[in-house]
Amino acid sequence: MEDAQRRRTAARTVFFCFLGAICEGFDVQAAGVAAGGLSREFRPTPAALGVFFSASGAGLLLGAVVGGRVADRVGRKIVLVASVIAFGIFSFLTSLAGGMPSLTAMRFLTGLGLGAAMPNLIALAADVSRTGSRNTSIAISYVGMPLGGAVVSLVVFLMPMDAWRSVFQAGGIAPLLIAPLMSRYLPATRPAAEAPNPAASMRARLSAGMWRDLFGYGRTFSTLSLWLGFFLIVLTLHLMLNWLPLLMLGRGLLKSQAAMAQFAFGVSGAAAAFWLGTLLDSRWQRLAIAVSLVMCPVVMLFIAIAPPRPAVLITLASLLGGAILASQVIVYAVASTVYPAAGRGTGVGAAVAAGRLGSLAGPLFAASLLASGRSSAQVLIGVLPIAVAGGLCVGLLGWRDLRN
Repeated sequence: MEDAQRRRTAARTVFFCFLGAICEGFDVQAAGVAAGGLSREFRPTPAALGVFFSASGAGLLLGAVVGGRVADRVGRKIVLVASVIAFGIFSFLTSLAGGMPSLTAMRFLTGLGLGAAMPNLIALAADVSRTGSRNTSIAISYVGMPLGGAVVSLVVFLMPMDAWRSVFQAGGIAPLLIAPLMSRYLPATRPAAEAPNPAASMRARLSAGMWRDLFGYGRTFSTLSLWLGFFLIVLTLHLMLNWLPLLMLGRGLLKSQAAMAQFAFGVSGAAAAFWLGTLLDSRWQRLAIAVSLVMCPVVMLFIAIAPPRPAVLITLASLLGGAILASQVIVYAVASTVYPAAGRGTGVGAAVAAGRLGSLAGPLFAASLLASGRSSAQVLIGVLPIAVAGGLCVGLLGWRDLRN
């Protein structure tokens, strides 16, 4: 009876983590898909628009580090619910902004909530799951994010450009509806016990504890490898999220076909990520890791050299999405394994923050290649070394730190 109750609690928790990730994926991509409408209304300079896009990234980075650490001290449920409420409120307030300065401020504050949410969604799913199903639970929680991005893309496709404020309203209302249910049904988590040291200040104790959680007990190699893996994989992911339609247009597709390629990238990527999570809990774990990591550079190369036929390029885009998002599940699974429950929020939060740096660098890297006169095919080939390095790093982590 007790075991059945634990399974129900775990299933309910993973379900709400999945819903939270859908809301997060929706809000993370809301600015990009609403950019056309708000640009028509406010006519921002390119610099102002760049600051607007960067504001949420800066908030995400800071929120990931702080949110994961605070959750290890006061409990994941409290921080997760608070962060979902925060990004819901500030996303809704974004829809009321009257100019670029207020839009940018609201996006930064939204990013703080978004950044604090994701590490705790993953850590909480790992906390409540049994060892034999932990990777599946992490995959289910994670795939909500690309699905949320696909939902917001579909919403924008169906609505007029001038209705851009509705995107942020939807992105604000949904998490505010889910947050009370999370507060009611998510299990409470206990803060980590730590022996007090009266001679040390609170700030010094927190810093020492964070350093120990990340680098103590022989975790230095795993932590640094995780940071590098997150940085490279998220760099590749966000480069493709931002530039894939343009690269597909450069390969000869029509605008509608390029949009279909990006939709296939997200949806098939989410399906592949879930499938990989189940394989990581099976005897096929290492084979699944090897195949997913080899696929990324191989498919990227094929996109660069394949004939400009819509069916071929859309299929390859879907395979590329699967390979990249599968790699994301691997690094999240490793992060949940490397760090014990008492420091899991800190470890996952720091790794997510490293990934946020990659999300900022990826689009800029592609932009620099295009600005130098490279073709779409040359840009994809230029990204190959990054994809290979990221694959090697993630493969090493999965081989070394994941266990069935």
